[in-house]
Amino acid sequence: MDDKLFFKKQNIELKTAEEIEKMRTAGRVVGEILQKLSEIITPGITTKDIDIFSERYIKSLKMVPAFLGVKGVSCPFPASACVSVNDEVVHGIPNTSHVLKSGDIVSVDMGVIYEGYYGDAAMTYAVGGISVAAAKLLKVTELSLQKGIKQALSGKRLGDISYAVQKTAEDAGFSVVRDFVGHGIGRSLHEDPQIPNFGRAGTGIKLLPGMVLAIEPMVNAGNYEVCMVDDNWTVVTKDGGLSAHFEHTVAITENGCEILTKV
Repeated sequence: MDDKLFFKKQNIELKTAEEIEKMRTAGRVVGEILQKLSEIITPGITTKDIDIFSERYIKSLKMVPAFLGVKGVSCPFPASACVSVNDEVVHGIPNTSHVLKSGDIVSVDMGVIYEGYYGDAAMTYAVGGISVAAAKLLKVTELSLQKGIKQALSGKRLGDISYAVQKTAEDAGFSVVRDFVGHGIGRSLHEDPQIPNFGRAGTGIKLLPGMVLAIEPMVNAGNYEVCMVDDNWTVVTKDGGLSAHFEHTVAITENGCEILTKV
């Protein structure tokens, strides 16, 4: 079967150059916000302060926060940024009572909609001085993202991305979360295909120009098992260990892989 016909049957959309340009605009704003947050994330601010800054920045550019109001298990997500601290893996709800302190690590995941197209990225920050172990976790998680992106090339397989992420994290003594995955992205925040952070090289669908993917390793210091807390959004490590999260939206082109959310 022709690859493009197969993609259509699998509900995987290949984006045009015009569509990727819109996603590039959305992605650039996400990247700018994540870069600017590195200047304001310091001991003493609340997780809500991060959300407020992010939402104001997005709206100042007449764009739309992608996460605000996203449907969940029991309620829409109530913020513009997911802010997850220490053992919180993803989808942490910002609030005014959670004050960051030196030694914390905090992951910020956010998205922007521009003319109907999405950009999505995440970064984990050190708050003040952090432990050597926490610093290693951040370094390895970001490296696992970079290794995964290097496999996002036309002609490669989806499993090549997954394997690169898993090998990088596990070789360093960490584990990759298996209950949550990366995803296609475009006119919706979450599109096919799913992109696990574990897998076998040389397996899965072939990667083609026009695919736009959100690759997002979630790496735990301890076991990979996670659970959801009572708010039906926040996901935490089951063993209480630290977790880090890095993500970029990337476009596969004839000339390689372009990171759309990189400043």
